[in-house]
Amino acid sequence: MAGRDAEIEKPLGGATKMGKVPKMAKVKNKAPAELQITAEQLLREAKERELEIVPAPPKQKIQDEEELRDFQMRKRKNFEDAIRKNRSVLSNWIKYATWEESQGVLDRTRSVYERALDVDHRNIGLWLKYTEMEMRNKQVNHARNLWDRAVTILPRANQFWYKYTYMEEMLNNIPGCRAVFERWMEWEPDEQPWLTYIKFELRYKELDRARQIYERFVFVHPDVKNWIRFARFEESHGFINSSRLIYERAVEFFGEEHMDEKLFIAFAKFEENQKEHDRARVIYKYALDHMEKEKCAELFKAYTIHEKKFGERLGIENVILSKRKYQYEEEVKENPMNYDAWFDFIRLVESEGNVDVIRETYERAIANVPPSKEKHFWRRYIYLWINYAVYEELEAGDMERARQVYRAALDLLPHKRFTFAKLWLLYAQFEIRQKDAATARRALGSALGKCPKAKLFRGYIDMEIQLREFTRCRTLYEKFLEFNPENVQTWMKFAELETLLGDVERARALYELAIGQPRLDMPEILWKAYIDFEIEQEETDRARDLYKRLLNRTQHVKVWLSFAQFELQVDHEDRLEEARHVYEEANRKLRQNGEKEERLMLLEAWKQFEKEQYMDTNDEKPLRAVEKLMPRRVKKRRKIQSEDGSDQGWEEYFEYIFPEDEADKPNLKLLAMAKMWKKNKEQEPTEDTNRTEEASDDTTTATSTISGDEPGQDTREDENPDADDQDIVNESDSDDESDEEK
Repeated sequence: MAGRDAEIEKPLGGATKMGKVPKMAKVKNKAPAELQITAEQLLREAKERELEIVPAPPKQKIQDEEELRDFQMRKRKNFEDAIRKNRSVLSNWIKYATWEESQGVLDRTRSVYERALDVDHRNIGLWLKYTEMEMRNKQVNHARNLWDRAVTILPRANQFWYKYTYMEEMLNNIPGCRAVFERWMEWEPDEQPWLTYIKFELRYKELDRARQIYERFVFVHPDVKNWIRFARFEESHGFINSSRLIYERAVEFFGEEHMDEKLFIAFAKFEENQKEHDRARVIYKYALDHMEKEKCAELFKAYTIHEKKFGERLGIENVILSKRKYQYEEEVKENPMNYDAWFDFIRLVESEGNVDVIRETYERAIANVPPSKEKHFWRRYIYLWINYAVYEELEAGDMERARQVYRAALDLLPHKRFTFAKLWLLYAQFEIRQKDAATARRALGSALGKCPKAKLFRGYIDMEIQLREFTRCRTLYEKFLEFNPENVQTWMKFAELETLLGDVERARALYELAIGQPRLDMPEILWKAYIDFEIEQEETDRARDLYKRLLNRTQHVKVWLSFAQFELQVDHEDRLEEARHVYEEANRKLRQNGEKEERLMLLEAWKQFEKEQYMDTNDEKPLRAVEKLMPRRVKKRRKIQSEDGSDQGWEEYFEYIFPEDEADKPNLKLLAMAKMWKKNKEQEPTEDTNRTEEASDDTTTATSTISGDEPGQDTREDENPDADDQDIVNESDSDDESDEEK
């Protein structure tokens, strides 16, 4: 069933010129519509909306074969009807096939599945259902044929290959399973299928075949981990020389451009397991000499561990650590304020594990206090203190020394100029871990007294919440609000806490205090949270009152739209009328304020609302009323002036003209036409009577235009040619433009 686009010309408002026959409606475009509506679509929509509620068929017991055939015929008819309505819903096909299978009719089951595959042959689940049906009924050859078709059509679907090989192996068809694996590997799948193939061969003790698969695998996926896996495979089966050869091939394969520390670490550990410590040492040295220093941190650590186990400590310090330490010593001598170099130096010293040396290095680093009192110079420096305290707590286990580090850092900071809330909070958390909540509270209280910050308040409140000290939380929130009453998030968090504690009236009082503040950073979020709070408490009257109070402060269109949506969601009989009343009031207010863009947005939302109601009630009267309020868009132009007052030309813009606004000024164009006629008459007093009659006709035309007789005439509010805002389109072009707008 095809729809047609019909553009119909008809007079506005049903009025006609005096003595003229109204124009007849005619179809301008007889071409088929772009969107074609079919009978299947109509049936599907009717089914989705459940316009026809059919009662469930009564239960019956089948007594003989004739009743069984009748039952089967009815079921098949229902399934076929469901499929005919929407062929793309594969669940209908699967239900149909499952039912046929339950009836024991495999031929029909296969037929249903084949028809479903014609609809969507790329659906993996459909293939799996089909093949599982064949395997359940012990139709091995059918299942094998299906797997073969599936992997041919969808070779990148690994599920099919896994199922296919598993079936062949369960049937003890090892050569057939191997052939399937070989077909699979020709497509060069991901790593896991290769490993599955290798495990399959190992299950049947086929080491040579597994080795050949590994040879192909490392060239298809040339990653370091795959070469290492290959070498460990050889090592696990006792082929030591082959494993060493594979490591050497891997080093040669990647070359010096793509060297990876993981490969050398694995190679060295392999030699270490074979008691070849000299070989392992040579591998470590070769890698450290040829790789970039930034990329061999783990390699250096592994080399250090190896030398600690099997080498001399003096040799490690002389060969490796001395060189690195010398570099860092030179860097910190050149610039003691280079805190990044100190971090690297400390990290190197920590890798040795000498506690005294680590503490000495930390003390040397923190001795370089920034000379400036600007906070951004202290940001990196303060982390030296934090890392020092964390090391003493976690690594050294000296809690008293960690406490001294925190306190020394806090004493060093010029809190009158700036502070670091992170340091205060870390110290408080440290004291909490030491089960000394009183000291933690004193520290944070001192921080708030010296340098109150929002982060400190939030951290203190979170700590008290974790300690379940809700009275202290209330006190802190009050102090926080005294410190910064403009922060909306603080009011909301405080009210949320009271709500969780079950004190609804207290939360409501907090919201009232919040919205009464003279200055807020994000008041719209606060009002929304307050309204949502009342809605959650099922206080619809309070929520409605809040909307009205908010609208007394602002006439923003989004507030009106939210109010209308709220009225629509309230569960009472007159909710549609209430929502419609909100739209009407919003339109009236926005019209008074002269906000055309917001008014257009409101009307569009109102129109959408009425469309949805029309679908439910089939009452098109409210929808037509809203459509009459929709504006028309007119292209205009205005002068552009620079800052010094000079003209910069004209620019085009669009303006929306609302029918209600035009109705308030019905006689402007008539007066303009009469003024022009009078001016022409004064300039040409000697003209004959015909000119007078033409002027009268012009006046009549203007009158009929205002009353809506001529469709497409552009009503202008300002006909002065010297005004800043002028229409671009001439009077002769206004009819064509109006037709296009229709």
